[in-house]
Amino acid sequence: MAALGCSTTFACPRKSSLHLEVPSLKLFPRRSLRIRAEVNFVNVEDAKRLVKDEGYVVLDVRDKRQFERARIKSCYHVPLFIENQDNDIGTIVKRTVHNNFSGLFFGILFTKQNPDFVKSVKEKFPLDSKLLVVCQEGLRSTAAATKLEESGFQNISCVTSGLQSVKPGTFETEGSTELENAGKGGLVTVQGKISAVLGTVLICAYLFITLFPEQAEKILQMNPAS
Repeated sequence: MAALGCSTTFACPRKSSLHLEVPSLKLFPRRSLRIRAEVNFVNVEDAKRLVKDEGYVVLDVRDKRQFERARIKSCYHVPLFIENQDNDIGTIVKRTVHNNFSGLFFGILFTKQNPDFVKSVKEKFPLDSKLLVVCQEGLRSTAAATKLEESGFQNISCVTSGLQSVKPGTFETEGSTELENAGKGGLVTVQGKISAVLGTVLICAYLFITLFPEQAEKILQMNPAS
């Protein structure tokens, strides 16, 4: 009887070589190594120091109307929002409602986001520029600073409470009013002036009646028809 084993006629089948499945590199996406800078939020005094001692340039992102009322001298103006003059039905209705309320009483423009904001800033400044971003209340400047940081700017600072917190004399300014009042417009300011005039008239009338009661009584008793 033949011994157990391989036949001389048929060769033993060879085992296939070991094959290892290597995970595709696509499973591990490449991560960006770029380190993003963070926006530096500062108060008014620190903002003044950045401009005076560290060479920061002021970038004003308010709308045109507020910028014209008051601004820091030698600043640059690139609005984050621009006046919305679109003429589609929806915009016309919204603009009409806005102009009859917020626009009328507070002098606020009906605006939309400026699609060329970042592009306009890049045309004026290189990415390593030191920029102090300001607005009236601090909200638009925060949004603008974030956009600029995301687009590659490395040295961005932002005044947290806006220009409404800047007291007269802090910066050299231009315009018809103080920076802290640049957000006030419309009937609110007119109402204040009217109230002041009426108050003065009432005080004068009271003093006249108190000091000259007889003359005041005669005036009150006068009949315009006589």
